[in-house]
Amino acid sequence: MEEPRRQVAAAMAEAARAWLDMLTADQRAVAVGSGPSDEAADGERRRWFYTPTDHGGLTVHQQRPAQQRAAMRLVASGLSRPGFVTVATTMGLENILDHTEGFVTRFDRERGRDPGLYYLRVFGDPGGGTWGWRFGGHHVSLNNLVVDGELVATTPCFMGADPASSELLGGAVNRPLARVEDLARELVRSLDPGLARRAILSAKAPSDLVTANRTTIAEGDQVIPLAGIWRDERFTDPGEQAKLQALSDRIDEAAGYGPADHRTLEYTARPKGIPGADLAAEQRELLRLLLGTYFGRVPEAVSPMAAYDDAALDAVHVAWAGSTEPGAPHYYRVQGPRLLIEWDNTQRGANHAHSVWRDPGNDFGLDVLSAHRRQHH
Repeated sequence: MEEPRRQVAAAMAEAARAWLDMLTADQRAVAVGSGPSDEAADGERRRWFYTPTDHGGLTVHQQRPAQQRAAMRLVASGLSRPGFVTVATTMGLENILDHTEGFVTRFDRERGRDPGLYYLRVFGDPGGGTWGWRFGGHHVSLNNLVVDGELVATTPCFMGADPASSELLGGAVNRPLARVEDLARELVRSLDPGLARRAILSAKAPSDLVTANRTTIAEGDQVIPLAGIWRDERFTDPGEQAKLQALSDRIDEAAGYGPADHRTLEYTARPKGIPGADLAAEQRELLRLLLGTYFGRVPEAVSPMAAYDDAALDAVHVAWAGSTEPGAPHYYRVQGPRLLIEWDNTQRGANHAHSVWRDPGNDFGLDVLSAHRRQHH
């Protein structure tokens, strides 16, 4: 696996250098951050969001067309073709969401729903010993780390869609994350009553991802209200801050979660739900396909999919919350060794989806960076 990871890392480095070489000095000052480490000085690299806030870096708006193309080439170097199509589609959905909301949402900026407000930043020197890059905006967060010429981390990897489903001409439907949702539902609906009682943790779905945008995942993590998932604590415009708080309150009220509900769904290192070992052959295949909708986001050469043989699948747990009826608010979690996947589709009448793939032991490459420091110091 090392050689493919080196090949992908080399392609990333070449694309990053090509992009940076096209930037002015002022642009580079925004586009380049300090080199990665496992120390506090690396805190900015480990900040990530999936809300329409400042993700940190040079935006699409701040670049000329040729620079934008070079930026998207770097983004594509960390994605499979389906992954890139999904990210590009998600960016375009900002226009659809703006239309849905009547072209009025601001979020304390000139345009609240904006396909140009996606941010790219390189950390360190591409091709050097340790470097990385981050691309993010509303419903996209890609985080990559390269150490000694090898791609060692691709998580957190977040993709969302709002609207999750929208109409196209001729009765067709645009659902960028359709399989990410449908495969999990099909799996849970296929369970016999005994397994279903163990897999479905709650009849109500939480309002958002339980681990949210935390840098590190910890025992007992619970849902963070929407208003808390922004770079700055408060907008400068009090009117816009009040709108955000009201939206956050409505989302939480719709979920109707009390302390006991939060405890039921809180993150625990011991996986909740049912293990793959308890699934029938057809259900195990559905689980494999579901994992593929997350692991298939990155280039095949660096996907961990091949590691999920029968023994590995036995330890992967599946948990669900909410209704299993299509179109109803729901949440699921897939968890195993070095693996956490979360999905929710609860907001905007269950037409607003979030999905994230994380490695609790090595998000942002922290485990590798710690080992690298011990080895070289």
